[in-house]
Amino acid sequence: MASEITLYLHSEIGHLVLEFQPKAQKISSLSINKRVPAKLCQANSNFNLEQQKTNRVLQQLTDYFSSAVSLKTIPVALEGTVFQKSVWKELRNIPLGETRTYGEIAKILNSSPRAVGNACRKNPIPIIVPCHRVISANGIGGYAGEIEGRQINIKRWLLNHEGVQL
Repeated sequence: MASEITLYLHSEIGHLVLEFQPKAQKISSLSINKRVPAKLCQANSNFNLEQQKTNRVLQQLTDYFSSAVSLKTIPVALEGTVFQKSVWKELRNIPLGETRTYGEIAKILNSSPRAVGNACRKNPIPIIVPCHRVISANGIGGYAGEIEGRQINIKRWLLNHEGVQL
C-alpha cells in the first residue's frame, strides 16, 4: 500500500499539516502546528501538479482563510467509531457562519452532550469537519480538548472569521 501524501500550508492560525490517502485522494488528517520548518512549507510549490484533487484542497483552504468559503465539498476519509462518524457527519451539515450546541447535536443523535464533545475532540480533520462550530449552551465550549489557551483562541478566530459573534 502506498504511503500517505503529506502537505503543509501556512494559515492565519498556524501551519496546517494535511495527510491525504493517495489512491482516493481524500484528506484523512489535518493538524494545526505552531511551527513547521520553512523548507516544508515551500514543498507545496514543488508538489506534483498531477495531484489535482490535493491541489484543489489546498486552494479551497487558502480561499477559506482569505474569505471564509465553505469547505463542505472537500472529500474526507474519516476513521473512527460508528458514533464518531455520525457526529462528524452532523458537523459537516452545520452551515458556514452558524453554530450548534453539543446538546442540539446530541438530541439529533439520541445521545449526550458529553459524548458529542468527546467525538468532537477525536475529530481528525478540524476546520474541514467543523467541530469549531459546536459550542456549549453557556458559551464557547472547548476545542481540541482544551477550554482555554491557544486552542480556544483558534476556535474564536475561526468562528469570528466565519462571521459568528459570541
